[in-house]
Amino acid sequence: MPDKEKKSEFTVTDRRLFSTDGELRQDVLEDEERRAEREREQREAQRRANEARATENQSAQPAEQTTVPSLEATEMEAPSVAEQQASAEAYKASNKEIDDQIKREMRQRGQAPRTQDFEMTFEKFAASIYMSALLQLGLAAPQGEKPVVDLIGARQTIDTLALLQEKTKGNLTAAEQNMLQNLLYELRMAYLEVTNLLTRPPQGEPGANNKAR
Repeated sequence: MPDKEKKSEFTVTDRRLFSTDGELRQDVLEDEERRAEREREQREAQRRANEARATENQSAQPAEQTTVPSLEATEMEAPSVAEQQASAEAYKASNKEIDDQIKREMRQRGQAPRTQDFEMTFEKFAASIYMSALLQLGLAAPQGEKPVVDLIGARQTIDTLALLQEKTKGNLTAAEQNMLQNLLYELRMAYLEVTNLLTRPPQGEPGANNKAR
């Protein structure tokens, strides 16, 4: 019987955004910001690797005129099994070449790249949605930028996570299901907290008691 209780790469233990006093937990945000910074470094390394590869390809072969697929082209029948297999293999080979370039660059910086850093997992996918919601709620922000609240965007992102939970029901491990439940609970509670602060300012705040007497 397959082991359905495999360890999750994404830790969800005590990831509450707010303490028992209603204060935003700074350690959670700092942990998410550090993770986001690592991902930004990897994306930057991959961007440079892509640019270097594109430059090599341009110098190795003459430029070819590209055409934008027409609407009729998008309605053509699906590619054959052989075509899909060939594209999948070419995709893997391209990724391996790029990953090798990123690893070399990170080693030159004195960093130790790990294979799992380049792999997409269900935990990483759910965590990226979770982080997007935090940014939209104004509870986190890219380094050097001010938080910006986007309630409509946050609501849609939270609903996306709920849709993911519904569509993957029965296909997740117990750890993955527990992670989704925790993330959704925390985001929904954070959403309520933010909307309450925006619509009902605390007593004593400017504008809280401006009713006519």
